[in-house]
Amino acid sequence: MTKSHQPPSAVPPMIERIPVGALAANCYLVTCPETRETILIDPGDEAEAILSRIAALGVSVVSIVHTHGHFDHISATEAVLAGLPQSVPIAAHPADDYLYSPDARGLGAQFGYPLPERCVSPDTPLADGATIRAGTLELMVVHTPGHTPGSVSLVCGDACVLSGDTLFRRGIGRTDLPGGDEDQIYQSILTRLYTLPERLLVLPGHGDATTIGEERRGNPFVRAS
Repeated sequence: MTKSHQPPSAVPPMIERIPVGALAANCYLVTCPETRETILIDPGDEAEAILSRIAALGVSVVSIVHTHGHFDHISATEAVLAGLPQSVPIAAHPADDYLYSPDARGLGAQFGYPLPERCVSPDTPLADGATIRAGTLELMVVHTPGHTPGSVSLVCGDACVLSGDTLFRRGIGRTDLPGGDEDQIYQSILTRLYTLPERLLVLPGHGDATTIGEERRGNPFVRAS
């Protein structure tokens, strides 16, 4: 992962969405169609289902990325790592480090999320403008704080943006949890996401896909002026 101000690759990705866990968070497999190398985004639960899709698709995971550190997006990380044939880096924004504490992870147990004896923490810090690569595929990191201090969105060329829990179809991420900031999430959406091309597909952390244009016009929480 390197700092880059160049536009992400135009190679269209293969994208598999896997809703997991009691809170139905979207886990994504974003794959380079040329090399079959995959970036695994937000493995929140149901590690067996995630590993089964990886095997069925015949892809090779080269990195795990967390769009933010809430338990419903990270709780299957340890089990997925154990099931992969090789060790891979775990990338997240360092402003969310507090969400990897045992206390923060333990909150998920109330909803049935796994809490391993040894919780892993990200070993690769993400920064705004950084690039995550898999084969010829590139995802550009856009820091979009508000839902959590370290929330990021991932732009894949002119194909899509994976918005985590920042922007949903006709909704936005909640800001009433520790570290949430209502003003920040409005600014992240208005200045970082709504400035992207209107046709860009939005793949959120929960629920169905939308587009930047649809949300600019119709999102009841944040509308572009």
